[in-house]
Amino acid sequence: MKSPSGDTRTQIAKIWLARLASRLMLMTLIAAKWSIDDYHQMVDSGLLDGRSVELINGEIVEVAPEGVEHSFYCSNTGDYLRSIFGDRVRVHEAHPITLPNDSEPEPDIAILKPPISRYRTHHPYPDDIFWLIEISYSTVAIDLRVKKDLYARSGIPEYWVMNLPARELVIFRDLCEDVYQSETYLTSGTICSIAFPAASSCWLSGSCAIAQSKR
Repeated sequence: MKSPSGDTRTQIAKIWLARLASRLMLMTLIAAKWSIDDYHQMVDSGLLDGRSVELINGEIVEVAPEGVEHSFYCSNTGDYLRSIFGDRVRVHEAHPITLPNDSEPEPDIAILKPPISRYRTHHPYPDDIFWLIEISYSTVAIDLRVKKDLYARSGIPEYWVMNLPARELVIFRDLCEDVYQSETYLTSGTICSIAFPAASSCWLSGSCAIAQSKR
């Protein structure tokens, strides 16, 4: 039997590539993207009642149930920050913030500009936020990557992740062109927010619990 010529082999290869491309197109699924307005309409209609979700980059994402340790550190840290800063800030725990890239996450702790009346008609925007804290146990990878990139693109000047499994605090700062240029890991010592550099310091215990103030 005569072997196919080079031109014939080329034509056969093109046919198979075309068939493969066609099959891949059929297999490709395009996720529906939701806007902030779409998401608010779902919330207002009750469609999402009883479900713990966030809007991240236009996608509605299920949030993991809160564990005991996560709940403890979230409440303890919120109370501690209120005791340090008083009425200079508003400390929100697990409430929505509205970001410009079709995202409405609910960070564990948001340290916001007062007064509370500015949030009567809308959730906090990036310009309202001093810094954000996520307390991570089962969500470490998401908080250190997806949330970090999301907050950087939204212009959040400072972002802390309390990594409970590693017993460390990760601090992202020095925002430039939508990327945090500084990444610091602490297991003990003191740390000041860039929003209040000379006001009060947060002290970290050996277990990385934000525990008390050092003035």
